[in-house]
Amino acid sequence: MVASCNSQRIVFRRIAQKSFAEWPAYDSTPLYDRSSLAALKEDIRTVASTWFDHQAHHSVDEFVSHYPVAYVQFRPHDRYSGATRYEMAQLFRLFLLKELHGWTHETALVTYLTHSPELCERLSIETVPDQSTLWRSWHERFTQELRETIEAAARIILIKAQDAGVAVPREPERQLPFSGDEQEESDPDDQALLDEAASITDHISHVVFPAFSLNRDNGCEIHENAYWDLQTHLGLRERLAANEGARSFVYESTRDRTPLGHAHRDHIRDLSIEQIREMYRQAVTRLLGEAAETEEFFRAGVVAIDITEGDPFTGDRTGHENEIIGTKEKTDEYAYQWATVQLVGNAVPIVLDARPVRKGETRKEIVEDLLDSAEDLVHVDNVLMDREFDSQHILEMLSQRGLSYVVPKRMQTSEKAQAKRLLQRGQDRYETDRKLHLGKNEWHETTLIYRRKEDSDHDDHRQYSVFMSNRGSGFLTEYGYRWEIESGYRSIKRFMAATTSKDFGLRFFYFAFACLLYSIWRAVDLLVQVELTGGYEHSPIVTSDNTLTLLKKETGIG
Repeated sequence: MVASCNSQRIVFRRIAQKSFAEWPAYDSTPLYDRSSLAALKEDIRTVASTWFDHQAHHSVDEFVSHYPVAYVQFRPHDRYSGATRYEMAQLFRLFLLKELHGWTHETALVTYLTHSPELCERLSIETVPDQSTLWRSWHERFTQELRETIEAAARIILIKAQDAGVAVPREPERQLPFSGDEQEESDPDDQALLDEAASITDHISHVVFPAFSLNRDNGCEIHENAYWDLQTHLGLRERLAANEGARSFVYESTRDRTPLGHAHRDHIRDLSIEQIREMYRQAVTRLLGEAAETEEFFRAGVVAIDITEGDPFTGDRTGHENEIIGTKEKTDEYAYQWATVQLVGNAVPIVLDARPVRKGETRKEIVEDLLDSAEDLVHVDNVLMDREFDSQHILEMLSQRGLSYVVPKRMQTSEKAQAKRLLQRGQDRYETDRKLHLGKNEWHETTLIYRRKEDSDHDDHRQYSVFMSNRGSGFLTEYGYRWEIESGYRSIKRFMAATTSKDFGLRFFYFAFACLLYSIWRAVDLLVQVELTGGYEHSPIVTSDNTLTLLKKETGIG
């Protein structure tokens, strides 16, 4: 089978149905336009991620000939001013083809095209360019940025094709080409680490931040980047509020015009919760796209779902009772609550999605919502949750999705009695099957696993913890990964801007943006480790302070 009009429609229909993918990218944010090469590269990644999943699409040559570039404005990247025989779009496709095959000289491309008349027809090439024309086009006509974009796009296409099981003309380089010189040292020095982190942070920030948009009118005097720079600036210092942060940003930023604190807050308040979530998911999609192009990124993995809360709210919550709800520990205090789904285990711990928690929402609704997002972004195998998600209906829903789970169980009378018997027998572990009633004579089958805690302070049944799993005790060790989400929350809250506002959207935006800064940090650390050491260890070598300092430079400060 070969690519057809019908197969292409199916691909672009699938892309349109993905809530986290925007194609073309220039139409999704005012930070891009039709001449933006970063947007072109992002578009190629978006299409290639879906294109090769179609059974009729098994050729990178066909991708090059069918990929739509009519909307791309190549003129700003064309250094020729006079009439030319070949259009930039045609040459773009030809050099993309050359990079995909890894040919060093233009002669190989000429030979290949000469013997491929059907390909030339698809490329709208009536006469194959000679070697000298191609050489001049690459070295004299194309800008350096366009050449780099073609090289990066070819690498993306090869990786996406190979990941989909499509035969590729050459092995793609999985190490990201951020630095020019290879590092042979397994233990990079501090300066090498910071230099590499600076390059990668610069790249990642240009990839991720365009996913955010304030939907302002054209022609505004203050560039939209300044708003995201200010929000990043607020996260650079603990407990910094918008007004104070905007004042310091005026003096520390190199920008001519920066937003005032109240204007910044007003624009954020205009964003709905769903708009914020949509922008966040688009940003994370782009972040994952960069990380996933390394062999060290574990695409299939374990996710943890949890709920965190802000500092206790001490003001008047009249009219906000559905948003400023009680704490998880059922105290007499009130707080905002946010739920997240995060990669854990061997994967880089990126927060895949975040959402607010409102009064009246069930835990099952929250879990389903977050899993919908997570499974759109990555392949999920196992789900870890805290005991507040101890619900047979949640567990049944996970099993129906084909997911394994590990969830601690709140000890009721029968579990306490069993733990006492185990204590009397001196037994450290015990496993038994259990049916949980779903209603209407329906049951969920799970396994209860009793595990004795080491060095427990208790001398009774409380020495034991009880877990539920639909895959037996073999998955119990994975529950230890869940601590990462708590560790992540501490860093996320460190990145949050301070506010006393009760505006729910503003509060959630501050939390979501902090999640993004945290995810950028962990992704930067992954890419730095891969570049400098050729591998990835879960313990970061780039600190959060390193990354924030580098992001600070990206905001034009310092």
